[in-house]
Amino acid sequence: MRAACIDIGSNTTRLLVAERVADCLQEIHQERAFTRIGRNLPPGAAIPGEKIQEVVAVVCAQLLIARELGVAQVRGVATAAIRWAANGDELVAAIRAATGLEVDVLSGEDEARLAFCGAAAMLDDAPTPPAPLGVLDVGGGSSEMVVGTVPADIRWWASIQLGSSTLTDRCLHSDPPSAAQLAAARREVDAALHALAPPQPALTVAVGGSATSLARMAGAILDASSLLRSLRVLASEPSAVVARRSQIDPERARLLPAGLLILEGMAQRLGTTIVVGRGGIREGVLLEAMSQ
Repeated sequence: MRAACIDIGSNTTRLLVAERVADCLQEIHQERAFTRIGRNLPPGAAIPGEKIQEVVAVVCAQLLIARELGVAQVRGVATAAIRWAANGDELVAAIRAATGLEVDVLSGEDEARLAFCGAAAMLDDAPTPPAPLGVLDVGGGSSEMVVGTVPADIRWWASIQLGSSTLTDRCLHSDPPSAAQLAAARREVDAALHALAPPQPALTVAVGGSATSLARMAGAILDASSLLRSLRVLASEPSAVVARRSQIDPERARLLPAGLLILEGMAQRLGTTIVVGRGGIREGVLLEAMSQ
């Protein structure tokens, strides 16, 4: 069974086309566009009309690709920036009018659950993964922490209103960011996480654009020392240089110091080293759709 998910996030609008193989997914095609809906968009503000038009055009193009690949079932979801915007419903209505695609605006709990299910299904190594499993997903406008048991037993979750885009907009104004800006960003992360008391997982997997981009710089194991080394690089070189050397999208490289600090803070709360994984919200959406 072949299906597709279009995920309209705070940073990117992404298409995933995949087929189900046993309890996992085989990727057929994926692509992304940095639509940056969440840029300088505080909760309760309105998405500008030109940004709505841009996102509608991207969704139209991605939907056409999915249809060309033989997909009949397409799920559309939207996350934090659309959830918090004063006119998120206008974006959803504009997409429906242009394409016929119904877009579900996910809650923070939805994001956490789908990220966990997608990450758990795409684990590479252990046929019986260690329990409990932790999953971290840093988005552009929000970040989710989940602890549970494979495949979908959620024991604890949290969604914080802080992501790589919001933290960059608030604190990291220069490129590269200054020491004072990084210190201010760390205080923001600490404030967002200080009340959380998650159970400690046996294994913690990070998914999403920040984690996969950091893996290009530091490898698939993100411990305290590798995160510190990566932050030193990000704080000493312009994002364009980092992007070119590590083969990261320039837009992602600009947001990477913020994503790193959020991952670092969440890992400290969980008390474990991070392993960069695959899967996430889009995979969770497709697995859920294919099970219905």
